[in-house]
Amino acid sequence: MQLKFNRQKSLRDSLMQKMLKLIVFVGLFVIVVFLLDKINFSKPDKKFNTDITNEIIRLK
Repeated sequence: MQLKFNRQKSLRDSLMQKMLKLIVFVGLFVIVVFLLDKINFSKPDKKFNTDITNEIIRLK
């Protein structure tokens, strides 16, 4: 009969693994933000000037 050797992860190994995941996550987030900045989203051509003074007076 052969015994199984279950090696427990050391604290250093688990911290390194968590740090690696955090670095990958932050890197992906930075790349996504950078790519979204490069996309040219359309802006409305017309500015809307609506007079709301009557509505403000009625609210008082």
